[in-house]
Amino acid sequence: MNQENIKMVDHTVMAYFKGPAELIHAAKQAREAGYRKYDTYSPFPIHGMDHAMGLKPSVVGLVSAIGSFCFFLIALSLQWWTSAVAYPLVLSGKQFFSYQAFVPIMFELSILGAALSAIFGMFHFNKLGFLYHPLFNSEKFKAISDDGFALGIEVADPLFDATKTKDFLNSLNPIDIETIGEEA
Repeated sequence: MNQENIKMVDHTVMAYFKGPAELIHAAKQAREAGYRKYDTYSPFPIHGMDHAMGLKPSVVGLVSAIGSFCFFLIALSLQWWTSAVAYPLVLSGKQFFSYQAFVPIMFELSILGAALSAIFGMFHFNKLGFLYHPLFNSEKFKAISDDGFALGIEVADPLFDATKTKDFLNSLNPIDIETIGEEA
């Protein structure tokens, strides 16, 4: 395909900041201004960023607990069925279903269920697993993993207006502002 025929569609307006304090301030201002489809990027987790962005607590813990309980029930029912229904054997005068012998298996499968649920829950809720994102087209964005701090407001945000959003980001005193697009 000819390079001149490629059209870029705006995706995100990025503002780059000096450090974590400026980024937290920018996130608070974006939340207070009413933006909802924005994200912050930094080379390390910043304490207080969730609060600054107004994010709710993660539901991955609840998903993990439900997965753990489901795997526990699967282990319990499978062991009950095999020892009391399908192959009832009298061993040492014990009952057909003696749960004490099955506790290690139930525990191990509970841990497995919690781990698998947490992994798949994170993939789903964090929207992981995408091999491409328009932000990968920016050379400045690549520097964020080393020593950059940025706030990006997506075009899909209901309050997004090209000039107003850029003016808002300029009011936050960023180092630089960049509009990042994707091929249409």
